[in-house]
Amino acid sequence: MMQPELLIADEATSMLDASLRVNVLNVLKDLRDQLGMTVLFITHDIGQACYLADRVLVMENGVMVEQGTTDEVIFNPQHEYTKRLLADVPKLHEEIELHDLQEELQQAGGLA
Repeated sequence: MMQPELLIADEATSMLDASLRVNVLNVLKDLRDQLGMTVLFITHDIGQACYLADRVLVMENGVMVEQGTTDEVIFNPQHEYTKRLLADVPKLHEEIELHDLQEELQQAGGLA
């Protein structure tokens, strides 16, 4: 049986409804965690990248502008484009701060 080391998922969830999207993300996460497979997850959805990725690479017009661990890039962005992307993420409640979200994810085991 083939056991690839790399899976390239290019916009793998972009045309799926929410329930299927979660299933696909969980399968990709299981492949990564249980089989040690590298998943190159290409997306415009920074929330999905945050859920799945250990590392994030941000590109603007085909040029890499920022990279680092998910925590570094999402919770301490350095590049203006990354900051704009994060500012465009819909907010469920204006009082929720990124720091609070980071603490909740860490407590839930979602982030290292």
